[in-house]
Amino acid sequence: MSLHDMNPTVKFLTLTFVMFGLALFYNPWTQLVIVVGTVLIQWMATNVSWKRWLLFLIPFLITALGTFWTTLVFGKDLGGETLVTILSQEVTIEERDVAIALSLRVLAFTVLSLLFMLTTDSKRFVMSLMQQAKLSPTIAYSALVGFRFIPLLKRELQQLQYAHRLRGVPLDTRWERLRHVPKLLLPLLAGSIRRAERVAFSMEARGFTGGKRTIYDRVEVKSSDFIWSGVFFALFGFAIWAGI
Repeated sequence: MSLHDMNPTVKFLTLTFVMFGLALFYNPWTQLVIVVGTVLIQWMATNVSWKRWLLFLIPFLITALGTFWTTLVFGKDLGGETLVTILSQEVTIEERDVAIALSLRVLAFTVLSLLFMLTTDSKRFVMSLMQQAKLSPTIAYSALVGFRFIPLLKRELQQLQYAHRLRGVPLDTRWERLRHVPKLLLPLLAGSIRRAERVAFSMEARGFTGGKRTIYDRVEVKSSDFIWSGVFFALFGFAIWAGI
């Protein structure tokens, strides 16, 4: 029973509920339990690449450290026993606890979001929203087209760089490639507009008008989906209990 097979809409609603619930608690133990529990669930029930997960985590880890530092030094004076003095600023135990709680909340939101992103197929998520959440087909298929355009744009950008190399443009170093990107934006934009027009004509030729449509690729809600929801709700309840 893998998290990859969980219904995307049920997974989205479950994790969103947990995130909104976390926003109501400032106790650091509540946030810490969610972080540790989510990582354990990911380790036991997914095949996510940990190297990729860590790469995604790095910027949010920096954000969490920045949140801790700014809250500790520039936060509101909460009074209480002084713990340490930093830059002529007295830091109390209460201020330390709030700083830890806020930084752990950033990490909790991050690991929950990464769990959803890395275990959910974008196409299956959009189809699930259309079937379970009654999302308009116009919005759903527009989102699918947008998802499909991302790898196409990346491939076209590489093709443009190869073409410029053949014409003698130096693109050997990373700095040269970055500096040359503005010159590639105009042909990339023009190609995207032409492709969008072809997609629009193709969808219209196949009878897509945004009305009611039959469904071929069905995304079902299974009993295991509610079991996983129960696991996350139990983790959230345990986190609240740990913070009391």
